[in-house]
Amino acid sequence: MNSVIGKVNLLGMGVDSLKTFFAAHGEKPFRAVQVVQWIHQRGIADFEAMTDLARQLRGWLLECAEVSTPEVVTEQASADGTRKWLLRLYDGQCIETVFIPEEGRGTLCVSSQVGCALDCGFCSTARQGFSRNLTAAEIIGQLWVARSRLQPEEGKSRVVSNVVLMGMGEPLLNFDNVVEAISLMLDDHAYGLSKRRVTVSTAGVVPAIDRLHDVTDVALALSLHAPDDALRNELVPLNRKYPIKEVIDACRRYIAGRHQRITVEYVLLDGVNDSPEQARTLARLLRDLPCKLNLIPFNPFPGTHLFRSTPGAVERFREILVAAGYTTITRRTRGDDIDAACGQLAGKVADRSRRELRSTGLCSGP
Repeated sequence: MNSVIGKVNLLGMGVDSLKTFFAAHGEKPFRAVQVVQWIHQRGIADFEAMTDLARQLRGWLLECAEVSTPEVVTEQASADGTRKWLLRLYDGQCIETVFIPEEGRGTLCVSSQVGCALDCGFCSTARQGFSRNLTAAEIIGQLWVARSRLQPEEGKSRVVSNVVLMGMGEPLLNFDNVVEAISLMLDDHAYGLSKRRVTVSTAGVVPAIDRLHDVTDVALALSLHAPDDALRNELVPLNRKYPIKEVIDACRRYIAGRHQRITVEYVLLDGVNDSPEQARTLARLLRDLPCKLNLIPFNPFPGTHLFRSTPGAVERFREILVAAGYTTITRRTRGDDIDAACGQLAGKVADRSRRELRSTGLCSGP
């Protein structure tokens, strides 16, 4: 749904923001709760259909506000039940969102940026470069679209039980919009998700991890991918600014006093970061951090020079971590037949960083 110039999009506004919006126009604060329930619990974007609002109020909302959601361009279904949507935003750029059904739960993988401002070498999204941050409406709009697409088919009210901000982008580089969207995910008047079922994944933006601690206690995942700074500098360039010790210290502060563990994500790359010695180094590195490990088989994409670790190497790596006392899960690859697996998401990015041109040698600029 294309946004109308001059109208306020209510989709990304939580109850507090909407109370301020209504109060500024002389309306009662309780209207905010009603509108949030209509938009997010009932999936209604048409003010005329919000029948418990006064007719005069509905008319005013039609004049000055809207509920503008991302437009579904394509929808793909994997053989394993995974769904992927290509969503067009108001400026014509596109992002991808993935739904992964599992026994007893359904996980939605949500994007937070158009492209990604980081340059991790094992990620297809990073290859595309970066355009801009998503608005809170564009972030929560992915959940709105998924619910509207899935619920009529499944006949259930809670098809999406978990949300992970692990799609396109680094969530903590879009801090305010991500936090606003999370507030709607958790709000009982909107989606009512449990804090332990909403996960923010970060490559390690240390100041933002500390800021996140001050405003929420949702689950935190760290994209680590290397057991030492020398290798992580190559795989995750952000490490040059925030090295491993600083990142782990920030993760420790995040869960201090909370009954939580950090999820450490580790993409296994053949001959790069998957040796038994690297597994032992990783075990020593994390010994003072309450955490569980998620080992992720690498998902290739066009133009990459990296390869997936062999099943034997993955199992040896896992066994060393388990023997060291870590809960360690090898993530099952889902949706790779529709390029919906981890690291494969690719929307339509107007790349302001010119990263893709630089990677092909067609651009020599900064």
